[in-house]
Amino acid sequence: MKGVLATLLLSWLSLARAEPHFIDWEVGVGEQDGFSMVDYERLMDLRSLGTEFFRHFRNISEADSELLEGRLPSQQDLVCLADMAQFMQSLTTGRLWALNMIDSWGTIPAGYLKGNIIDMGNYDECTRVHKAVSEGHSIQGKYCLLELPIAKWLGFDMDLLKATNIRTAVCFPSSCSAALMETFLGQLLQRLLSVSDAKDKFAIDEATCRTGETPSLDSLTIVTIVLLSVLASATIICTVYDYLLCGDKKTPPPRLVGTFSARASSRSLFAIVDPKSSPNVIHCLNGIRCLSLMWVIFGHEYIYALKSPSINQSDLLSWVQQAFSSFIIYAPFSVDTFFFLSGLLVVVVSLRFLEKTKGRINVPLMYLHRYLRLTPMVAAVILVSMKLLPLLDDGPLSEEVNFGDYAVCERTWFWTLLYLQNYATKEICIPHSWYLAVDMQLYLVAPFLLIALYRWGKKGAAGILLLMLLLSSCLFATILTNKYQVIFKKGDPTGEKQRKLYFPSHTHAAPWLIGFLFGYFVHLNRGRQFQLSRLVVWAGWLLCLATIFASIFAMYPYAKLLEPSPSVLTQAVFYTLTRMGWPLALCWVFFACMQGHGGLANSFLSSPLWQPLSRLSYSAYIWHVFIGEVSHRRIRTPLHFTNFDTMLSFWSTFGFTLLISYAFYIMIEVPMTGFEAFILRPRKPTAQPVEAQAEPPVESPSETEPKQSV
Repeated sequence: MKGVLATLLLSWLSLARAEPHFIDWEVGVGEQDGFSMVDYERLMDLRSLGTEFFRHFRNISEADSELLEGRLPSQQDLVCLADMAQFMQSLTTGRLWALNMIDSWGTIPAGYLKGNIIDMGNYDECTRVHKAVSEGHSIQGKYCLLELPIAKWLGFDMDLLKATNIRTAVCFPSSCSAALMETFLGQLLQRLLSVSDAKDKFAIDEATCRTGETPSLDSLTIVTIVLLSVLASATIICTVYDYLLCGDKKTPPPRLVGTFSARASSRSLFAIVDPKSSPNVIHCLNGIRCLSLMWVIFGHEYIYALKSPSINQSDLLSWVQQAFSSFIIYAPFSVDTFFFLSGLLVVVVSLRFLEKTKGRINVPLMYLHRYLRLTPMVAAVILVSMKLLPLLDDGPLSEEVNFGDYAVCERTWFWTLLYLQNYATKEICIPHSWYLAVDMQLYLVAPFLLIALYRWGKKGAAGILLLMLLLSSCLFATILTNKYQVIFKKGDPTGEKQRKLYFPSHTHAAPWLIGFLFGYFVHLNRGRQFQLSRLVVWAGWLLCLATIFASIFAMYPYAKLLEPSPSVLTQAVFYTLTRMGWPLALCWVFFACMQGHGGLANSFLSSPLWQPLSRLSYSAYIWHVFIGEVSHRRIRTPLHFTNFDTMLSFWSTFGFTLLISYAFYIMIEVPMTGFEAFILRPRKPTAQPVEAQAEPPVESPSETEPKQSV
């Protein structure tokens, strides 16, 4: 998201002249004037490009091979030439299919100086053309994007300014390659632009071209569809059986029926537990988890909005300098919240278990339990994203307005199932699954830290504190030695910088270990009531809120694009300290709510209404990106970017995410939890492996209350 802002905003600031005679000190674009009226008139001459194309080639015939400009025509070129002749002839006689093709062409977008750089024409009108012109031969519409490098016309030749290129839709017979389209359009643009050679004035990339052909289903796609159909059928059959034959009887349905029954699963999902009935449960955890999940989805929705074309792209200049934008730019703090919750729950649950078993723990079974708990849903999203998403995301910009390239899953899917994708590959299959990898890796060291706490108590806690400080120092040193710029206007945070600062486990160890240590504090003081004066309570809340808002807004003074950026040292201090300050602020929130000093915050966060969403949150985290991909890859027209429009989009994405999350919760998560419990958990009441969930929901829906017990 930050890289998108840096590229688009700085580009439009220099080219669209949002500031008169602006000198771009970040990218090195010197003082330049904008369009002259002559340049603007030449650009507007292209507004009727489709009509001009017809006028120029209306008399084309199959024999006009000279139009190929000396190219040695291939058989495909000759077919294209024949189809073009048929296309022009049908336009002359007013055939509807030909009129649809020329009508689908785009034009020069209105409001270019406000950042509207694309006219997508009518994608479906072009790709749905399928006209049989002779026996065994049909003309299909082929949609492509014509790119006009306006900045290059004005004398700029920088990769950064490619973001200002105008793109408009053209529609040709599918037999024509992008190279042949360039040949035809070059001849037209030479006349319209009054130039002798138009080769450097435009381009058509074959990768932007689309036809209406539906890709054939390969074997794995068929297997995916069959597998989901079997799971859906099992759910429907068991639900009907449970409803008709079991009814409201007190006797539970058979184990297999209850496992797949949506009726039985929904009862546990939507069960509301009165907070007053469970005094030893951290009820505010549900609200914090759900709000953090919504913050994650909200931030990702803004990524889609910023990557999508808009008719007011230059308004992002003012948006990024607003205080509100800090809530989006620093939304990754929501991830630190999940790491904090993960470390907290591991200790709260496991130390009580170790006390009961006198320090005995079955580590292999503990790891196996966790792997079986997380992996089925991850495997499902890999299959669906890799094989079904291409069937649902048809659109002119499906390869651009997206969160990731799922074609890489063909090569790297196994790293995701091994939870090593954050280190083993640069091509992460499911983009947001890096979190699961980091959390799994931190979970692998949890038994050793738990044993240290159990055996050495506070000395072990001191060692863990030292470990946290050392890992934070490593993060600080990484930023300083590599001179990484961590604020958005200093460049794209993806690539090497993201792999070293955001994906590694040690860079997120601080919030996890702070949660771990706070869980130890809670364990030692369970049942104890601290007597705090009102002054101490107010001071605690003020310090907590000051830390939270400082983490979000500390870099706001540098949001002005023309203001100097902070030094690398300042950025390193900010990036490192906020990874500790944020979870420390959460420690007070939990402590105050547990001790009865939460007031309105505790009433809101501990509301029973959060409980169903909290149980559904793992599935929602896994599937929300898929819903976003289906929604935004299909765009047909530029958007109008405002906070309100993005919020509307967020709520639609969030709503559909809940629906699909509920479906997969019923079909996969609950059955696999029941299956895992059946094959792994001992029949006799003997010692069980440590259980603690660390994915965004942090816990298994069927184990919600025990896991939060303190």
